[in-house]
Amino acid sequence: MADQPKEVTRLVEAIKAFEAIEDDEACAAAVSQALKDWPDHQVRLRELRQQRVKSLKEQGKTWAEIGRLLGISAARAQQIAAGVSGAQRRKAEAARQETQDG
Repeated sequence: MADQPKEVTRLVEAIKAFEAIEDDEACAAAVSQALKDWPDHQVRLRELRQQRVKSLKEQGKTWAEIGRLLGISAARAQQIAAGVSGAQRRKAEAARQETQDG
């Protein structure tokens, strides 16, 4: 965890805090609340990443450089900037496969 940004470390620590709740009912309720709210947080994180990837590109970085920074391919960095999610990519790939098979 030492190589992670402090924000990632804090998120992991928050998950560990759920695990440390000894009362099963309290733990289940707390985790349920967090999971209920998670889709909204995930959307916000994806939007933030998209904005920052666009900003990096506007600063003159190449897609390959951005990809290396994020540990992804240049093509995936470009997709993130365009707002293409993993679910959208999988759906498009499945549709292409059906067209090829069909």
